[in-house]
Amino acid sequence: MRKETSVERNQRLVREYRESGMPWPATTHDIARWAHREGKIERPTEEALVAKTAEQIAKAMREEYFTDDKGRSVRAKHAARVGVQGRMRMLWDDIRTASSQHLGTAFQLRRQQIVGDCKQLKVDVDWFNEYRTPPQPVQLVLDFTDDVLEQEMLDEAA
Repeated sequence: MRKETSVERNQRLVREYRESGMPWPATTHDIARWAHREGKIERPTEEALVAKTAEQIAKAMREEYFTDDKGRSVRAKHAARVGVQGRMRMLWDDIRTASSQHLGTAFQLRRQQIVGDCKQLKVDVDWFNEYRTPPQPVQLVLDFTDDVLEQEMLDEAA
């Protein structure tokens, strides 16, 4: 029998939270407190604590920016998936010192994440329009060229 992944476990916990009659909609903190209170989550192992800390460090690196001499807010840290000793690892580096190869890989990874988000958004919008049949179907434009130009102009004006 296949072991339940952490994502599947958390999805199950949300279902159980809702089925138990707890308030919904809810915050993730509400659901986590309920799961701990009900004994549905074991005390974290050292490896789980390291993984949680690593997740928090990754979040901090994703949110680190600096302002360049033109006033642009530039993301400082970038992750690239690379092979290390026969295993794929996510390595972080700083845009100010990283190799072009690292940054090219990191930028491509971020682009693929955006494509994945857009694909899922399209599926969600298509489903909503088809099954919920709103009076005004949601129109989705996935060409961001004008949006990016507009943001750049707003940045320049500021």
